[in-house]
Amino acid sequence: MHVSIRDLLRALRAPFFVATATQTLVGTAVAWNEGTFHLGYFLLTVLGVVLANAGTNTANDYFDHLYGDDEANQELTPFSGGSRVIQEGVVPSWGMLVLSLLFYSIVVVIGLYLTWARGWGVFAFGLIGVVLSFLYNAKIAYWGRGWGELVTGILCGPVIVGGAYYVQAQRVTPEIVWVSLPIGLLVSLILYVNEFPDYAADKAAGKRTIVVMLGRRRAMPGYIAIIVTVYLSILLGVLMGLLPWPTLLSFLTLPLAYRGVQGIRQFYDETPRLIPTCAATIQMHIVTALLFTLGYVIDKFLV
Repeated sequence: MHVSIRDLLRALRAPFFVATATQTLVGTAVAWNEGTFHLGYFLLTVLGVVLANAGTNTANDYFDHLYGDDEANQELTPFSGGSRVIQEGVVPSWGMLVLSLLFYSIVVVIGLYLTWARGWGVFAFGLIGVVLSFLYNAKIAYWGRGWGELVTGILCGPVIVGGAYYVQAQRVTPEIVWVSLPIGLLVSLILYVNEFPDYAADKAAGKRTIVVMLGRRRAMPGYIAIIVTVYLSILLGVLMGLLPWPTLLSFLTLPLAYRGVQGIRQFYDETPRLIPTCAATIQMHIVTALLFTLGYVIDKFLV
């Protein structure tokens, strides 16, 4: 199997690694704010999380091909419908599975080293992350009824944000749990909005997502509800003293949220015109994570 670097990056959906890395940055920033930071462990954590994302993406392509989901998808966007390397014959399906298992194997090695260096808590976070991310693609996403969205939020919120924090601070606190909530919810929102273009293909393949179960029109308010929950969780966290007040900088993403809400309300069943909404949702997640990080940096210098 000969694959160019460009095709490999496409198969891995490498641009999504930026979002994954920012989740790690948030957890590390909280630990740094508290006075603990180890650069080497941070870099290893980022590498492990990015490789786990690569394993998840390649597994997603393999299983969506296996179940016929990507083959049935005629409403493609830059953010949904898979990488299409299997469908175009660039990489065989078995090659994607091999790549997935290879990436997960490297993640396990990194996780075992960090467990030895930082404690058994790392093992717990890593085990949950690897098992859930693989099973998400193999089975959980097809169970539907909200399980896929829930698992995605847990993985990209408590597991990645909390795990990155644990690698640095070697503990879990109520604050890091709360910090992880809006981050995880925003990743669930990315998955949720991409289920609208995937509606017909998911339905044909038996993937019972919330959008498939409710239909696009009835599922549309769910997007708005998640956004409201994100900003409420941040505001409540500050009011309860669980988050430092500079994390309110994340409210600077409200214009992106407004753009997303307007887009989903108008174009929930028009895939080509929904693409800017999908893009705004991803931007909302990345910028919110970066502003959270900046908030903790500012708080450190204000103390």
